[in-house]
Amino acid sequence: MKRLAFAIGILTLGIAAATPVRADFAVVMFKDGHCRPWADSKAAPIGSGWKYHWVGLKSWDYAASRKRYAMRHHWCKSFYP
Repeated sequence: MKRLAFAIGILTLGIAAATPVRADFAVVMFKDGHCRPWADSKAAPIGSGWKYHWVGLKSWDYAASRKRYAMRHHWCKSFYP
């Protein structure tokens, strides 16, 4: 019985580790021209005058690199950390 419980526990941990985590980061530009990585694209910024540059990015670091790309191409004035 202990072996069965152990096997079920290992199987459960394996399935939990194998399920993909949904990462949904974005780069948002506000109306004043500043860009910022955004942690959840479904939870949009409050107010109007903003737009997405990129949506569905895989990590915060990748969103920050896209933000730097937008700054190099003068799509954004500067960024909020």
